Amino acid sequence: MATPDFIRELRATAGQQLLWLPGVTAVVFDDQGRVLLGRRSDNGRWSLIGGIPDPGEQPAACATREVEEETAVRCVVERLVLVQALPPVTYDNGDVCQFMDVTFRCRAVGGEARVNDDESLEVGWFAVDALPELGEFGQVRIKQALSDAPTWFDPTGPY
Repeated sequence: MATPDFIRELRATAGQQLLWLPGVTAVVFDDQGRVLLGRRSDNGRWSLIGGIPDPGEQPAACATREVEEETAVRCVVERLVLVQALPPVTYDNGDVCQFMDVTFRCRAVGGEARVNDDESLEVGWFAVDALPELGEFGQVRIKQALSDAPTWFDPTGPY
C-alpha cells in the first residue's frame, strides 16, 4: 500500500520503531445491500476499503476519500461502527505500526466500482452471504455495520 509522505518524513527521524497511527475502514453498502471490497495489490487478499488520514483530516472525510480514490465509488458516511486499537504490525521492511482503527458504515451514492489506483488488483460488490475470505477483521466490521446494537470486544482478543 502507498505510504503517505508524512509517514515517510516521520520514518526519516524515527527509524523503524513503533508508530501509533490513525486508520479508517469503510464498510460501504449499495442499494442492493451488497458490500464493496477490494483485492489488495500488496497481499492479494480481499478486504474492506481503508487508509490513513492525512494530518488534520477528519476520519469520516478520509473514509469517503479513500473509497473514491481506490474504487471510483462515491459514498457518504452514515454512522460510526467501531473504534478499536489494533495489534502492532511489522511490515516486510521492518517498520512497525499500530493503528487506532475508526470504522464507518457508508452508503454508495455514485460512481461505478473499478480499480482506480495501484492499491487494488480488483474491486467489486458482494452479497453479505457470499463474501470472499476476509478474516476476522472484515467479518466483525461487516457484522457490526449491519447491526444497530453496540458491541463489546475483549481487549485481549485479536480483534
